[in-house]
Amino acid sequence: MDYIDRSILMILQKDGQISMSRLSEKVGLSLSACHRRVKILENDGLIQQYTARLDRRKIGLDLQFFIEVRLTSHFKEDQAAFEEKIQSMPDVLECHRISGEFDYLMRVAVAGAAEYEDFYYNRLSEIPAIAQVKTLLSLSTLKDFQGYNLEALAS
Repeated sequence: MDYIDRSILMILQKDGQISMSRLSEKVGLSLSACHRRVKILENDGLIQQYTARLDRRKIGLDLQFFIEVRLTSHFKEDQAAFEEKIQSMPDVLECHRISGEFDYLMRVAVAGAAEYEDFYYNRLSEIPAIAQVKTLLSLSTLKDFQGYNLEALAS
């Protein structure tokens, strides 16, 4: 990945709907060369998909939680069962296997307290491999994910 590829990726992270002609102007390539590079980046998996970033509060998801989960064991079967259940839960926006006191860190968004209670008692607590759950309410978001820092990779 060279400087031009990084430039293309930085621009696309900020504006995935930019026209190919505008993108080619910004990176200083011909339209066909720019299009070819974008296709290579897509085919190589550097660009996984194009999405729209939604305002969660404006669509009615007023509460966001971070949930730490500790499993009863570290047997592969327990981990696999937990991970499979989490994959099927649309309220779970992210789930990371982590090191430290807990095994997983999840980010969950719901409409309100009743929806969180339903999520917690009727779905999350039904997973038998869970030993402990710690819920942290996000009061506000100071900085949302805006893309990876590709400039740091230049050296």
